[in-house]
Amino acid sequence: MSDDEMTLYNLRVTVCEIKGRSVCGMRVGDYFEVSDSDRLSLPPGQTFCYWAIQSVLPLLPAKMRRLPETDWLEQDSLVCCPDPEEGLTMTVERIGEVTMKTADLT
Repeated sequence: MSDDEMTLYNLRVTVCEIKGRSVCGMRVGDYFEVSDSDRLSLPPGQTFCYWAIQSVLPLLPAKMRRLPETDWLEQDSLVCCPDPEEGLTMTVERIGEVTMKTADLT
């Protein structure tokens, strides 16, 4: 890899638990993926709650990068939806790597 390149992880965010009632209709196993630094995609026909997405978005740039083993973001991958009636928990997993030119990123 050259000095003008960086490696990022592609991510999958998956609903792993719902303790309450799913107000927005999500189910365990629903997911979205983020690839190439900024491309969010869903499986055909699937929806994902906007509020759940917004709760995990701030963590994704850090999860895309290699972190020190002792960093809590390297060790933890669970995120909760802000709706207390749902009790929805999501997991963030790294599903691949992509090498990008830093000039292509903002």
